[in-house]
Amino acid sequence: MSKRTFQPHKTRRKRTNGFLVRSRTKNGQAVIRRRRQKGRKRLGC
Repeated sequence: MSKRTFQPHKTRRKRTNGFLVRSRTKNGQAVIRRRRQKGRKRLGC
């Protein structure tokens, strides 16, 4: 049996997909902009 691919970790998740991390880069800001436009409740993690 192989283990599942998704092994949740709060810290890792925040560090890669968190709002503050996204805000730092140009592409990350584009992601936030798209999510705002779509009307997402959560923009970052």
